[in-house]
Amino acid sequence: MRSYNKHILSIDEQIEELKSAKRVVESEEEATKFLSAVEYYRFRGYSFQFYDNSKKEYKKGTKFSDIVSIYNFDAELSHLLFSILSAIEISLRSRFVNALLTYKKDDALILYDPAIFEDKRKYWTNISSISNEIAHSSDVFIKHNFDKHEGNIPVWAAAEIMSFGTLSKRIKNLKTGPDLPFSKIAESYTYSAKSGNQVKPSKNRLVSWIRSCVVLRNICAHNGRIYNRVLNATPEILEADRLFPAPKYNGVYQTILAIKYLRPSDEVWHDFAHKLTNLVSRYSSIDIKRLNFPDDWKITLLFKQTIS
Repeated sequence: MRSYNKHILSIDEQIEELKSAKRVVESEEEATKFLSAVEYYRFRGYSFQFYDNSKKEYKKGTKFSDIVSIYNFDAELSHLLFSILSAIEISLRSRFVNALLTYKKDDALILYDPAIFEDKRKYWTNISSISNEIAHSSDVFIKHNFDKHEGNIPVWAAAEIMSFGTLSKRIKNLKTGPDLPFSKIAESYTYSAKSGNQVKPSKNRLVSWIRSCVVLRNICAHNGRIYNRVLNATPEILEADRLFPAPKYNGVYQTILAIKYLRPSDEVWHDFAHKLTNLVSRYSSIDIKRLNFPDDWKITLLFKQTIS
């Protein structure tokens, strides 16, 4: 039998380990209550910035409540992000369907036409994913099409049950051209160029925005840590929003910019930005630079005109 050289710590042992590593535990009662609700390994993920690995101890003055504050901030940020990412996902589904039906308004099954997709191998891989999602769906509109339309699933029904990740892959594989569906989708995400003209994002740029939102949405949906985390999807930032000096890694701030570009409406974005500003203000002790926030982040998110 395989073995692992560490054993499960009781909550009392967890607290003693924290204290032995020079973490200030102000109230053992409060610490016990917190660790009863939040698993110890998860909690430690929020304390890396305070830990000196060479000494195997926390930096002088590090308090248990400091980490709890970061944890609570991260949880509230996750809920806020998930809300606007859900709105982006819903609007993107609608725009995807409308773009396909505008291209061929009488073809409800256009989603299954490989002619509008670039990579045919990826087309069939994605169709396999969609087919699996349809087969496992219990939604009433899927059952309706099974019963009434010989199992043919129109694009508007398929788009509702495919995952955000599958939707992003379908958009990524669309052919480009002035009269093709991708161009219609891109029209919803135009921005002001330096010339003052409204321009559509390139395919690589738009896809990078969507992909970064998919990754962050999945982290939020599974209650993953956002704070002090490297995200493995990098959105292509507009020139006006670039960070100087360029950060060493992709953090949540870059994806927040992608959220701004993909906002369903200005009203939705302004509401989000207002709530984000209030959240950061309430947790003023949090080091938001660990999320790659620049000094002028309020100007960038609320007032700066988006140009490239």
